[in-house]
Amino acid sequence: MALLLKVPSIVCTGCGDTITKAIQTVESDASIKVDIAAKTVTVEAKASEESIKQAVVATGHTIEGE
Repeated sequence: MALLLKVPSIVCTGCGDTITKAIQTVESDASIKVDIAAKTVTVEAKASEESIKQAVVATGHTIEGE
């Protein structure tokens, strides 16, 4: 399942690293691409969309449309 999340609170590579680590706690072998300029996170994972979103929100970031 490919999931594209718009995360307007991403401002630096540190934000991307934090989000990546949080998603990897949900699914360690998830494929995660963070685009800082576009403020998007693309996740290829077997975990549910809801659990991925919860991991991102738990880092203090917001997901547009939520």
